[in-house]
Amino acid sequence: MANRRNKRPAAQSAGLSIATCQFSVEADITHNRDCVLRQMRKAASLGTRVVHFSECALSGYAGVEFDSIKSLDWESLKSATEDVMDLARQLRLWVLLGSTHQLSGNHKPHNCIYVISDEGKIVERYDKRFCTGTDGKTPTLDLIHYSPGNHMTVFDVDGFRCGVLICYDYRFPELYRELKQAGVQVLFQSFHNARSSVVDDQQYNIWKTIVPATMACRAAENHIWISANNSTTRPSRWGSFLVRPDGAIINKLPLHRAAVMVNDVFFDASFYDAPGPWRDRAIAGQLHSGCTVKDKRSRDRTVL
Repeated sequence: MANRRNKRPAAQSAGLSIATCQFSVEADITHNRDCVLRQMRKAASLGTRVVHFSECALSGYAGVEFDSIKSLDWESLKSATEDVMDLARQLRLWVLLGSTHQLSGNHKPHNCIYVISDEGKIVERYDKRFCTGTDGKTPTLDLIHYSPGNHMTVFDVDGFRCGVLICYDYRFPELYRELKQAGVQVLFQSFHNARSSVVDDQQYNIWKTIVPATMACRAAENHIWISANNSTTRPSRWGSFLVRPDGAIINKLPLHRAAVMVNDVFFDASFYDAPGPWRDRAIAGQLHSGCTVKDKRSRDRTVL
């Protein structure tokens, strides 16, 4: 297992140490659990506080790892989740665990991230809001298997306000503005861009380009840190990475290798915030900087 540590110099003020983890997510819950527990232990040995896992890391992803959500072993999943919660308590770690949350009756479950505190308790849960649609083209059709969520999720660790999103949510900038308005400083976004694709692997694949570029943009326009991870199952589209509030991708992991990447996140004046002076006004609907003028030549846009 490859592991990477990128620590802020000790002379600067303390930040929040997070571990962005990746491994090959499979249909086998026991395999997934063992990978999660192993990487939690590695992260703890590197002195981290929050451990972040990919989309459906524990349960496997319906429509990708297995054909139907009906085949998911709920008892095994519950037991594996309890194992993760117990180790989180022992190691005093916060854990963001990609999984599947069962609902009542005939309702389809949520594609979720459990927020597990360092006391080993589920203190929040994020349910993927934008599930991929049944357009007849995409083989991974979330809405066949999952019910979309309807809420934002924020929580605090060591004075840092944190938020959570899942995969296809990244296509909707409104979600990031919502989190920014809630004071989020660190975003944990779990992906599963692996195993299957609408595009043959030998051809151009948009996710290899658009995901890192979009995450860099979302970080810079909202001045937040983003931990973005992915499954390493072949063919994985990109390795997990971390983005600074100024939009720079400062650390990333290789494709197709189980790995733990630990980084210290913090805020100071060194991170350039280009939209900062006008962001609040833009969010409020005032879509210009400075003061507008009342002038006939300004109003008439058809003359020289």
